[in-house]
Amino acid sequence: MNEDDFDGHLQELRRGTIVLASLQLLRAPGYGYGLLEQLAAAGFPTDANTLYPLLRRLEKQGYLDSEWNTDEARPRKFYRTSAAGIRLAETLTREVAAIAAATAALDEKEN
Repeated sequence: MNEDDFDGHLQELRRGTIVLASLQLLRAPGYGYGLLEQLAAAGFPTDANTLYPLLRRLEKQGYLDSEWNTDEARPRKFYRTSAAGIRLAETLTREVAAIAAATAALDEKEN
């Protein structure tokens, strides 16, 4: 297997899981850099160039709410999963479980 091909396929697979993981983690308010660290610790490594546009898109779609915290010297934008985002996360979680089960069933048929 070509390592570049594998990396490309793995990146495609993880791209959708970053959405779900972000929605799950942001049920508690968090900011971008902190979310990057949480994602990495949970096994979903990503970079800022991927995450920040994703957060803006999810906010625009109504799946995240945001608020600026200006209490500190450097203002930070905090995100929190909206009610619509929670419903989306629940639906995506069920779909991921169904995909995992279907994939496992394929493996069992092969053996």
